[in-house]
Amino acid sequence: MKLGIDHLLGEPSLLERLKGRRVGLVAHPASLTQDLTHSLDALMAAGIEPTIAFGPQHGLRGDKQDNMVESANFTDARGVPVVSLYGEHRRPTDDMMGEIDVLLFDLQDLGCRIYTFLTTLHYMIEACSRLGKSLWVLDRPNPAGRPIEGLRLRPGQESFVGCDELVMRHGLTLGEFARWVVAKHELDLDMEVIAMDAYDPTSGPGFGWPSATRPWINPSPNAASLNMARCYPGTVLLEGTTLSEGRGTTHPLEVAGAPGLDISAILKQMHDVAPDWMQGAVLRPCYFEPTFHKHVGTLCAGIQIHTDLPAYQHDVFKPYRLIMLFLKSLRLLDADYPLWSDQEYEYESIRRPIDVINGGPELRLWVDDTEAQAGDLEGRLYNDENRWSRAVQPFFLYD
Repeated sequence: MKLGIDHLLGEPSLLERLKGRRVGLVAHPASLTQDLTHSLDALMAAGIEPTIAFGPQHGLRGDKQDNMVESANFTDARGVPVVSLYGEHRRPTDDMMGEIDVLLFDLQDLGCRIYTFLTTLHYMIEACSRLGKSLWVLDRPNPAGRPIEGLRLRPGQESFVGCDELVMRHGLTLGEFARWVVAKHELDLDMEVIAMDAYDPTSGPGFGWPSATRPWINPSPNAASLNMARCYPGTVLLEGTTLSEGRGTTHPLEVAGAPGLDISAILKQMHDVAPDWMQGAVLRPCYFEPTFHKHVGTLCAGIQIHTDLPAYQHDVFKPYRLIMLFLKSLRLLDADYPLWSDQEYEYESIRRPIDVINGGPELRLWVDDTEAQAGDLEGRLYNDENRWSRAVQPFFLYD
C-alpha cells in the first residue's frame, strides 16, 4: 500500500507541477511517509520547500495534550513558519492564505465527525475556493473503515466539532470527504486528491488500517491505538458527560466509568434494553484511576471495550449505539444521576456539551426519557445512516 504523500513523492510529474509555486502544508505528528519521515522533512528533501505550514489541534509536531489547549505560532526547526489553526484562529485568514499558491493537506483522521481535523479540512476547502488557491489532499487511511453509524448533525448545530451534516462515523477517507464537500456545496475549486495505492478499507485484521505494514502513530495525544479509533465514535460522547472517558489513563477513549458505579447492574440493564447494541466487541468490567482530567485520583468503576482480539466483528460493532446504551442504562438505574456536563466545550458556551458533540439534542432527550425505547431511536438512526450511505457512495475512491 502507498499513502498519498508517498504517491506524491514518488511521482516526478506531480513534483514538477509544484516547482515554482508557493506551497503550504497542513500536517501533524502522524503526517509520516511510509518510512516514517515527517511529511515536512520529506517534502524539503525532495526539493519542495513550503513557504508556510499549518498546525491543527494539538500542533504540527504534537505539543498539546487536551482539548481547548491552544498552540502558538512558531518557526519550525527546518526554518518554516508554522501558523496555528487551534489558537487565535481556527479558520485560515486571507493573509495566511496569501502566502501560498497550492495547499497540501496531509492529516491522519480517525473517521469520526467530531475529530477536528475533518473540520480543519472543511475550513481549508472553503478558504481555497474563496481565494482561488489550489488544494491537494494527500489521502490517508480511515482506521474506522467503511461502517457508517450515528445520527446526522442537524442544520443549525454546526460547530468546530461538527462542520457539516455528517453522521458520527462517516466511513470516508479525508480525500473522499473533500470530494463530497465540494460537490455538496457546489464549490469552484481546483482540488486534487492524491489517492493511496492498493488501499482496502474492508478487509481484516485492520478493516481500514494497514496493520500488517504500518505501525500506529498517534494523530493526537489520546488517540493511542487502533482500538481507540474503533471505539471513538461512541466513547467521544462521554466528553459531554460527567463520566470519565479514560483521559489521564493509559487507555483514553477506550473505557467508560465513574466512581461508585455498579457495573454489573449497568451491564445487565444494557442487555435488557438492547442486547444487539452490545455485539461485535468484548466488554470487560474494569477499574481505573485517572491521573488528570475528570475524577483525577479517584477510583472509577467502568468498562473497557476490546476490539483487538479475534472475536471482534467489524461490521457488527456499533460503538455509538453501545455508549448511548451505557448512558441510557445508567439513567434507568438512577433517574437523578448528574449525568450531563455543563462545562464549556470546544468554544461552545451556550449549548450543552453532549448536544454539541451529538450535533443536536436527540440523544440527550432519548436518554433522559425513561419511557423511550431503543426502537424509538433505532428508526431515526436507520434513516440517517441509510440516507448518508446513499449520499456518499459516489465519492468512494477505494471500493
